[in-house]
Amino acid sequence: MATRFIVVPQWQGSGSARAMRLADGATAIAGDLPVSSTTRLELRAEAGEELGTGVKRASALIATHAQTTEALRTAWASDPDALRIVVGGDCGVDVAGIQFAVRSAAQGQAGPVALVWFDAHGDLNTPESSPSGIFEGMALRAALGEGLEGLADPEAAVRPAHAVLAGARDLDDPEVAYLAESGVTLVEPDRVSPASVADAVAATGATSVYLHIDLDVLDPGAFESVGTPEPFGIEVQTLAETILELRSRFALAGAGVTGFAPASDDDVANDMPAILRIIGALTRTL
Repeated sequence: MATRFIVVPQWQGSGSARAMRLADGATAIAGDLPVSSTTRLELRAEAGEELGTGVKRASALIATHAQTTEALRTAWASDPDALRIVVGGDCGVDVAGIQFAVRSAAQGQAGPVALVWFDAHGDLNTPESSPSGIFEGMALRAALGEGLEGLADPEAAVRPAHAVLAGARDLDDPEVAYLAESGVTLVEPDRVSPASVADAVAATGATSVYLHIDLDVLDPGAFESVGTPEPFGIEVQTLAETILELRSRFALAGAGVTGFAPASDDDVANDMPAILRIIGALTRTL
């Protein structure tokens, strides 16, 4: 299967002091991707305005979301059967990729799309519950159809019962409460394995799966260049093997790789092999 990469160097969805490194990280990844199958978006430079939404930098985020959606449509038009991988930037860029996959499945009258959200954080807040107003902390909830119009879309949402949050270890109280009543499955870091995550997806009854990979799901000892590192994450090998297991059992509806925030060329050289291993697990022929 051919692969199309949509590179989105957005940083405005992050609240980290390292946020602007996310644009550099997306650009660095793009440099290791095939030129002929990669589209790198040129984004507006300004931070953006909240506009009374409760989401910081909302105007820039909404504009980038629309631009990413259009790039996905263009990629689909050139090759409908290609695997589309969104490369960030902050993890909020992948909401457009997930929504596109859900719409595509519905148009093709395919079964429901499951979502595995590999992330150190829950990303399950809404503008009302968020303690920070940062969109990264709301991205998964937006993919589930709740949040700011222009970013969340209930008509192109993954059902909570079809979502698996894997590797999360830093959750706000409202996120814990949402997990308890929503139907989203949590696979904690010490339980993440190829079998446990694939079995969680199988239990949803979905026929295909979208894989969102925020690189902060990895243990900082194995991968340092992220905006908000959290200890006790998963290893690169575990993540790669889990991706391969999921691909062996389910159709891959799309994927996103986000959260690379290198501080220097040395960071790029040190951490790029792990990123390429993850991308290889997403794209290699099985």
